[in-house]
Parts: sequence; structure tokens; C-alpha cells
Amino acid sequence: MQESETGSPKNHSSFSKKVWIVGGIFSLIIILILLFKALFGVLLLSLTAILIAVYFRGCADILHRNLHWPKKLCTFLSVFINTLLVVAFFWFVGARLQQQISQLSDTLPKTIQHAKDQLSNSTLGSKVVQFLNNSGSSLKTKALAKKLFSGTFGVLSDLYIILLLSIFFTADPLLYKRGIVHLLPPKAKDKGDKLLSELDVVLKKWLKGQIIGFFFIAIITGVGLWIIGMPLILTLALIAGLLNFIPNFGPIIALIPAVLLALMQGPTTAIIVGSMYTFVQIIQSSVTQPIIQQKMVSIPPALTIIAQVAFGVLGGFWGVLMATPIVALLIKIVNRLYVEPQSQHKYELK
Repeated sequence: MQESETGSPKNHSSFSKKVWIVGGIFSLIIILILLFKALFGVLLLSLTAILIAVYFRGCADILHRNLHWPKKLCTFLSVFINTLLVVAFFWFVGARLQQQISQLSDTLPKTIQHAKDQLSNSTLGSKVVQFLNNSGSSLKTKALAKKLFSGTFGVLSDLYIILLLSIFFTADPLLYKRGIVHLLPPKAKDKGDKLLSELDVVLKKWLKGQIIGFFFIAIITGVGLWIIGMPLILTLALIAGLLNFIPNFGPIIALIPAVLLALMQGPTTAIIVGSMYTFVQIIQSSVTQPIIQQKMVSIPPALTIIAQVAFGVLGGFWGVLMATPIVALLIKIVNRLYVEPQSQHKYELK
């Protein structure tokens, strides 16, 4: 009886200590999750700036290899030439592009109403329109689209932050790389330095693949729309090319305004335009995609979709846009730090 009485306070104290430890760990996890969610938008903007810096540095490397000029001069020329090309594009095409975008924004509400009227002419179509109106799914769709394609601090603020960060990352990338390596334990510094270099290669490969896809989709789509006789060719082609940076969802989003505009000319034209967009995507998947896959890591399609939805909910537009490169980086990190060390324990799935 005396042993039980003396042991009880000790057991109670040990149990209380364990409860406090578990509660502290659980609270720390919640704080880290909330902090990660709050800073996720900043991380996405930083990654976007890193991608722009990787592009500038890649162009500088091309100039350095061919002209053998100093790297700092090649970096300056890379930024200057690319900026000059963008300014020249908007100087010569900007007015026409702005006019077409304004026309597209004014025309789309009419085309949506026209599409509803066309659907209402058939029994099945009228039921679809009635279901959409009664269920309020259009409002849910708008809310979801606003969530997925909203910025972190606003469009102008996001662009300013990205531009500012990209300038610093382009000017001296080794400064930030050395800073990350210095934070690692002594035994992990060499491996960390090598891993960061490999991640830089991954981003370069991803950018090369996306640039190839952009020009292919934009040019082929523009030629196809010109043959069909569609209006706003420049705007629709650029939209198709730019949205190619967003796998899976991008081509579908690019198809919507083209088909709605084609409906103004008739259902037959809409079917032709939809078929043309589908044909371009088939060619891109069968012809250019193998070339793109050689220039970037292979990413499972289902994993890409899951990442796009998850990052879109967390980070809005930038989350959807940066989902693919983030997954590519995570695959490389997991392979290097976990899969390869476990390679001696090989087994086959049955």
C-alpha cells in the first residue's frame, strides 16, 4: 500500500509531462502549418523570380559560350536584349493587342448569352441551362475561378515583387546559393551545393520545354485560326501559347473564348475551331512533347493535377502556374535524398 502511494505521484508527474510534450509538439506543428500557409504566396513569387533569373542566366550562358565575353557583360546583355525585345513587341503590336483584348472582353458576355440561347433551342440544352441557373453552379464556378486565379498581393504588387527579386537573383545568384549552403551542417554542405546545382538544371530544362511549347502552340493556333477566318487571331494565339505553361487546365481555358467567339459565326464554325484546338494539342502531345520531355524531367500527369489543385487553393494563380516546376523540384529532391540512398533495397511490385 505504501509502495502504491509513493509511486502514484511519480506516475502522475510523468503522465503530465508527456501530455505537455505532446501538446507542445502538436502546437508547434499547427504554428508551422499556419506559417507555411501565410508565407506560401511569398514562396511562389520567389520561385517565379528565380525562374526569370534562370532564364536570364541561361541566355547569358549562351552569349558567353559563343562570344567568350565576360559573364557579367553577358548577363547585362541578356537582360537588356530580352527587355528590348519585350518593349519592341508591345511597341509594334501592343496597340493592336490591346484593341483585340478590349474587343474580346466586350464580346464574351454577348457570346455567352448567345450560347445559352443556342442551347435553349433544344430540349436537352434547355434542361442544362435550367439546371445551371437553378443550382447556382455558375456562381460557384466564378468563386472557384476567382480563388484559383487570384494574386497574392494584387497583380501590380506581385509583378513588382517578382521583377525586383529577379533582378537581385540574376545579378548575383551565388550569393544566395552560398547563404543556403552555409545554413547546412558541415557534413551536408557538399551534398547541398551539388543538389542546388542540380535543381538549377531542372529549372532550366523545364523552361526550355515550356518555351518550345509556347512558340509551337501560339504559331500553329494562329495559323489555324487564320485559315478558318476567325477574328482576334493574335490575342487567341497568345492566350493559347501562354496557357500552355499551365498543363491540363491551360488548353481547356484557352479553348473556351475561341469556341464562344466561333459560336457567333455558327455551330459549325465552333465545331471546327474546337476540332482544330484538339488537333493542335494532339500534335503537341505526339510530336513536340517527346522533345520537351527530353529537356525536362518526366512528371506523372495525376501528380501534376493534384499539385495544381492543391497549390491553386493555397496560392491562387501563382500556385496553379508554379505547380509543375515545384513538383519537378520535389521529385529531384526526393530522388536525390531518399530514393537513391534506398536503391540497394530494390524490389518489384507484383
